[in-house]
Amino acid sequence: MPLTRRSFLAASAGAVAVRAVPVVQRAPKARVVLKLVYDKSLGAMRAVERIVR
Repeated sequence: MPLTRRSFLAASAGAVAVRAVPVVQRAPKARVVLKLVYDKSLGAMRAVERIVR
């Protein structure tokens, strides 16, 4: 099978996923905190998400 850019990216993504899955399972559950802030440049409120471990 010739190594094309698409197959290289697919193989790389698979290798990264195999290594990352056990780390994600051991990590403590993270909470997503949603905060509304006033953005002066928009002149309106904006939602900002932050991940808290």
